[in-house]
Amino acid sequence: MALPNKPMGELKAVRDPEVVEKEVDVLVVGGGMAACGTAFEVKKWLGDDQTVLLVDKAAMERSGAVAQGLSAINTYIGDNSPDDYVRMVRNDLMGLVREDLIFDLGCHVDDSVHLFEEWGLPVWKKTEDGKNLDGKKGQKMGTLKSGATPVRTGKWQIMINGESYKRIVAEAAKLALGDDNILERVFIVELLLDAKVENQIAGAVGFSVRENKVYIIKCKTMMVACGGAVNIYQPRSVGEGKGRAWYPVWNAGSTYTMCMKVGAELTMMENRFTPARFKDGYGPVGAWFLLFKAKTLNGLGEAFAGSDAAKAELEKYAPYGTAAITPTCLRNHLMLFEMKEGRGPIMMDTVTALAELGKTMDKKELKHLESEAWEDFLDMTCGQANLWCAQDCEPEKKNSEIMPTEPYLLGSHSGCCGLWASGPDYDWVPDAYKIKARNGKIYKLMTTVEGLFTAGDGVGGSGHKFSSGSHSEGRTTAKQMVRFAKDFADFTPTLAQSNEELVDLVYKPVRTFLDNCEYTTAVDINPNYIKPEGMMYRLMKATHEYGAGTATYYQTSSKNLEVVMDLLQTMREDCDKMAAGDLHELMRAWEIYHRIWTVEAHLRHIQYRKETRYPGFYYQADHPGQDDENWFCFVNSKYDPKEAKWDIFKKEYIKIIPD
Repeated sequence: MALPNKPMGELKAVRDPEVVEKEVDVLVVGGGMAACGTAFEVKKWLGDDQTVLLVDKAAMERSGAVAQGLSAINTYIGDNSPDDYVRMVRNDLMGLVREDLIFDLGCHVDDSVHLFEEWGLPVWKKTEDGKNLDGKKGQKMGTLKSGATPVRTGKWQIMINGESYKRIVAEAAKLALGDDNILERVFIVELLLDAKVENQIAGAVGFSVRENKVYIIKCKTMMVACGGAVNIYQPRSVGEGKGRAWYPVWNAGSTYTMCMKVGAELTMMENRFTPARFKDGYGPVGAWFLLFKAKTLNGLGEAFAGSDAAKAELEKYAPYGTAAITPTCLRNHLMLFEMKEGRGPIMMDTVTALAELGKTMDKKELKHLESEAWEDFLDMTCGQANLWCAQDCEPEKKNSEIMPTEPYLLGSHSGCCGLWASGPDYDWVPDAYKIKARNGKIYKLMTTVEGLFTAGDGVGGSGHKFSSGSHSEGRTTAKQMVRFAKDFADFTPTLAQSNEELVDLVYKPVRTFLDNCEYTTAVDINPNYIKPEGMMYRLMKATHEYGAGTATYYQTSSKNLEVVMDLLQTMREDCDKMAAGDLHELMRAWEIYHRIWTVEAHLRHIQYRKETRYPGFYYQADHPGQDDENWFCFVNSKYDPKEAKWDIFKKEYIKIIPD
């Protein structure tokens, strides 16, 4: 159960926390859509003598990327084919994706969407005469599973009333798993390998963010799905808006850092997502483009995306730039091209879009359309609606600026960085995409560390799964983990570290603070330690200026990457001097530690790949343009925890689905 916030502020940390030990067969780390999928599915497959535990840093009802809600489900196959789904993802991610994982997801994702509707999620429906029905009105048309037609905003997206989306999904997950098998407000910070079996996951260690407790958990198998990485780059918003981000601020790259530190192989970490969103509020643009058919204009009022200059620019990135649907990164590239040429800012033409739609509507329908324009934000980014109000902006009367944000790392949206995970054990899946366990079997979505699985943002090379796809992957891992635990029923996890060593590791920032806090009168200024906030500013300044942040229009160079690598090395060393006086600061200390490791992996991959594969997301000035002859491949990396060394290498891309 979730522990409530402390009424009198954050709880002070103590030198010697209580130690809680647990041992289970299956451990789920995370509480977002992927973890909820696992939680819903896992007990169906567990044996009577098998145990499971889910550990979430937050509370599942509002945990993960869907916490604030969504206005659309972005992956619903419906009448489309999994083959076409692969083609869409492949094109949007500039040709390099794991087609086996994407196709397999496309075969299963709709089942999760049907469950969401069954649990009470309102899905918009089309009437027989083509009208949109939202909310309870849409339910009169029947369910998607029974054949009702959803309101599509694009080929793959369907509209929902989704403010309570995550609460609905979490409720089903918690009911299925049982409260006794859930730990909330517990932050897992390190994974632990087995002391006797080489390259086998054996457990994890973390701490409560509400009580002075350290949790040491042993397991036979584990899934880590803690989302992507946010606040690794300085956000555009400052002052009162500081901290406003597009993706949830609590996503600290924990999935990538914890798994890489036990030796799990990473893939495509150079890929990042730099979304274009309504400026400052970060409100979504998808419904405006797809449902309301709005266009973007430059500062001169020109629809630049269809201009001859834009077409010439896109031809440089053929075949993706000349495809029927322009990839997300290249749409960003065109915006940046306009701004650099002095033709900014970029505006969303909401006025014309609503006016055109209103030509065929009566007053009541037009009023409802305007309310839908507001609800798009109220379902998922209420801050944008607040900003419109503060700026006296009525979208039917005044256009709004859109702007590319700071970069994010993720594997479930329009990005594909993450862990190298095993494909399914089918004949059509290349052996190079399968990972064999020591018993010779293939376990889908297992990483290169035995017994360690991932889903959602953790799975690399297969973006565009979004909320529904993440949930579906979580359900898949549930079955695979139970199968793994049964196959290795005689395995008893053994930890190399003692309880004392693990507590020393987790609570080191607390002890550093308590040992030195009385040296100065200002608690945040001390020659013997640095607070997490100070380390956060150091990290963001370094990546912002040298690592292709907004400061340089997302451009970096070989020399800039050398500089930022040196700065990150120093930061990692200085993390030994981080201090935390309360549990909130201890959480922040571990989050910044995870962020530093994650962004280092990201920049090492950019440094290794001698081309600019994703213009609009980042630019490598020394290697502009794409080089398919030498770099049409995955870039993978592996950190050796014993040698403390990185190995970065190419991995062959294998095409499965024809054009």
